[in-house]
Parts: sequence; C-alpha cells; structure tokens
Amino acid sequence: MRIAILGTRGIPAHYGGFETFAEELSTRLALVGNSVAVYCRERPAESPWRGVELRYLPTIHHKYLETLAHTFLSTLHLLFHRTEVALYCNAANAIFTPLARLAGIRVALNVDGIERKRKKWNRLAKTWYLISERLATILPNVVVTDAQAIAGYYRERYRKATEFIPYGAEVGKLESTKMLRELRLEPDRYFLYVSRMEPENHALEVRQAFEKVRTEMKLALVGDAPYAAEYIRQVRATSDPRIVLPGAIYGRGYQELGSHCFAYIHATTVGGTHPALIEAMGRGALVLYRDTEENAEVAGGAGIAFGEDDLAEKIECALEMSEEERNALRDRAADRVREHYSWDAITARYEEVFRRLAPRPGAPAKARARADN
Repeated sequence: MRIAILGTRGIPAHYGGFETFAEELSTRLALVGNSVAVYCRERPAESPWRGVELRYLPTIHHKYLETLAHTFLSTLHLLFHRTEVALYCNAANAIFTPLARLAGIRVALNVDGIERKRKKWNRLAKTWYLISERLATILPNVVVTDAQAIAGYYRERYRKATEFIPYGAEVGKLESTKMLRELRLEPDRYFLYVSRMEPENHALEVRQAFEKVRTEMKLALVGDAPYAAEYIRQVRATSDPRIVLPGAIYGRGYQELGSHCFAYIHATTVGGTHPALIEAMGRGALVLYRDTEENAEVAGGAGIAFGEDDLAEKIECALEMSEEERNALRDRAADRVREHYSWDAITARYEEVFRRLAPRPGAPAKARARADN
C-alpha cells in the first residue's frame, strides 16, 4: 500500500510520543513492503530514511498554530502526491481529514489522549480540542485510540466505536553505558524521569518529592519542551546535587538510561498510552507510576502506583523493598510489554486497518463495504 503519516513533528523521533510512534510504525510498514511517507517539520535526516520517504514542509513556529499550520500544508501537498491511506495524528487535525477524503484517500485518525485537559492550553485552544473531539467522530473513516480508557471516553461521550491499538516498545536491556558515564550516573544508582517538561507531566513535583527522600541515589530528569521556558526554569531551580538535568536525550542514550536505572518515575496525568512508560517497562525497570486510569491500564499491576501527594513515600517504599520483590515487579513489567505491547504486533494491526480501508481490486465485497463506512 501507499501510506502517508501526518500531524507529527516527523522522524527520526526527536520530541515525544507521537514522533516515536511515527518512527516505529513507518519503518516497520516499509520493511514489509509498503510505500510509506512521513511529513516532517525539521530536517534531522535525509530522505529516504530506513525505507521511509521524508517530506519536509515549513510551518508557523507558534505555540497554538504550529501543528495546525503544518498539517494543513501537509494535506495540500498530499492532494498532489496521491496515496491510498493517510494516518493523521492528533485530534486537533480532524478538521483537515475531509480534504483527503474528497480526493479519494482513506483516512484514519489517531486522537491521542484528551488534549484539552493539558494546562499549557488557553481557553481558545481547549475549545478547539473539544470541537475536534466531536469532529473526530464524524470526519475520518476510522478513529484510533491508544488506550482502553480513551476508547471508553469516546464510546460513552460520543457513542463512537474506535479501533483500539496501543503503542509498543522493545523488550530487553542495552549493555552499553556511555550516556551514564557522560552524566556521571552509576548503573542501578539513579531514579529516571523522562517526559516533555510541561506542567501536566509534573516534573517539578517529581523533583520536589525526591528532595524529601534521604538517599545517596540520584534523580535524572530528562526532557525539554518548546514554549515552556518558565516552567522549565522552575524545574531547574534546585540546589540539590543529586538532581541531574541534562535536557532532552534520544536514541541510544535514552535507551541506555532506561536499561540501567534503579527505578523509573512516570508522573504524567494527561494522554492515552504513554510510550515512555511502556519503554521503561520493556527495559525491565522498576516502575513508579501516577495512578491514572490510563497509566494503571498500561502497568497492569507491574509497578508501584502513587497518588497526588505520596510520591516521596512511594520512592522510600521502592528503596526499602527487598531485591527479590523489586525483581519480581521488573520481570512482570517486561513480560507485560512482551505480551501486550509488541511493535510488530501493533504494526500488523495498523496494516490490517489500512487494508480494510483501502482494499485491493478484487477484494471481497464485504471488505469494500467496510472501507466505505
């Protein structure tokens, strides 16, 4: 099939969950013989990259317009570079999907989480996301949700059935420790936090909770974010020598940090399935996770849940557990990823949805009828 992916910053992944998703999915789709193009805002690599065509287009670098402007231009470009199926990412982009459909392109939309709950958005942006939720149930051919909790939200609020397909992760640790040496971290002697440095991801609260704990271990707060300079300044305002703030780290360095941490702390409260949480579990990390419906769905009991005010207590709990208890949780986490969050299995599920949307000539009439819905 000819497949295009729109609505992310592009690949290789150098930002967040949607970019990791676009990279892992597109490269695997290309590997099994599909022609895949990903629309990108920046140029970190030359096209093609790992079998995927990279289509670079400009955007407006503005907190509220960047995603919409780029997806609009990407959609116009798509109309003149025809494809069979387009996968749009982010519910805010639902408004553009009819243009592709009018051109005869089948459209799937991955809505992510309930974006209007993010603190970074003003009232107008939150209203746009609320409207976009409704449009997402009407305009694309198929709506994809990455968590059962989000699927339930669309089912109950909008009476809309969605395709549930989560994110994935690799299983297993990396042996190399180059990034640890650069950050002066010792294997199994640091807690790890990875996320965009935005208020709903609670990096500040994680740092403040850790500062209450008496331990010689360190805390690596990894991440960055555009348009969040003031919040990042607050996160960095610490005199605790145990706190390491290296900014954003991607690729092998990020994988090394997840492979050798004592425990991983996941404090995000908004969104669906978070790739960083699954990836930490896949590396066999001891996971402490904020007890939201989505995070609990992913963890499946293979970690330590914490609430709004007890993270420091749960960090101490992790430190006081026996090594046998910690290893049991680590093994359960890796097994859960292996069973439920395999990238290869997830790619196969997306490919099945795409083939259902754009059946080949001679496909059974039943398949063609489903694609027309």
